[in-house]
Amino acid sequence: MRDTRESRLLLVLLIAVAFALITVDIRGGQDSPVEGARRAAATVFGPIENGVSSAVNPVGDAVSAVRDSGARHDRLALLEKENAALKAKLGSDDRNRSRLTQLDKILKVAGEGQYGIKGAQVIAIGAAQSFSWTITIDIGANDGIKRDMTVLNGDGLVGRVTTVGPDASTVLLANDPDFTVGTRMEGNDELGFASGEGDGPLRVELLNGKAEVRKGDRLITFGSQADKPFVPGVPVGTVSRVDPSSGGLTRTLYVTPYVNFTKLDIVGVVVEAPKKDPRDTVLPAKPKPTPTPTVTVTVTPSANAPVDGQQQQ
Repeated sequence: MRDTRESRLLLVLLIAVAFALITVDIRGGQDSPVEGARRAAATVFGPIENGVSSAVNPVGDAVSAVRDSGARHDRLALLEKENAALKAKLGSDDRNRSRLTQLDKILKVAGEGQYGIKGAQVIAIGAAQSFSWTITIDIGANDGIKRDMTVLNGDGLVGRVTTVGPDASTVLLANDPDFTVGTRMEGNDELGFASGEGDGPLRVELLNGKAEVRKGDRLITFGSQADKPFVPGVPVGTVSRVDPSSGGLTRTLYVTPYVNFTKLDIVGVVVEAPKKDPRDTVLPAKPKPTPTPTVTVTVTPSANAPVDGQQQQ
């Protein structure tokens, strides 16, 4: 339509009519005179609106999804954080259960040997450049710890206290090359001295060069004068190899220690020695030998086998 005076007048007239119809419609409510026209328009244009809505809604949903994705991402991040916290808690609980198990084993050893002990946690290991096997524990002089006290765990001999601070102490491990402890063999009471060999088995020199020793024999601490640095009866290890006897004054054994020195967490310091030597009572129960299955073979003669004194025809 060209922009002329007539077209402008027509536009003004249409706007005036529209306002008039709106006013009449509002005042008429449900009895509005244009209600019939509205229904007719809805009948004609309703399907078209639905089609347009169906086409537009996916776009709207996509926009909403993009708008809400930030919130979903935040919820996902929160769930991941909660899961990580739960896993950390479970891991902590597992570690606590492991520590309780270790402490129970130490208390059992202390009860069997009648040792008075004070529990401690390993908080550090010796510096690698020192070439020594040591650990630091979280108790010291303020807890009644003194130099040259025996240290053990639920498996056996760990070492001895060498340095004591107010709230921490250093322990020289039994596998250190500078470590030596008197030993006694279970059963025959043969005495010797065990020395550390680093990450290898302990080396034991028996005082009796003709002592009868077999693989699997077990050793415990002999004890020291006034029970320092070692109390008696603490399990040391089992014989893994015996050097052939050379007729000398001593005999060399190699002993696998009960304690795993690379997996130390909870230990016990013996602050009170037993009133009497516990002897072999602290040693763990010997494993029961696995029975060897026997097979019995029964031979059944066949029907065609010859009878004694007769030859098969």
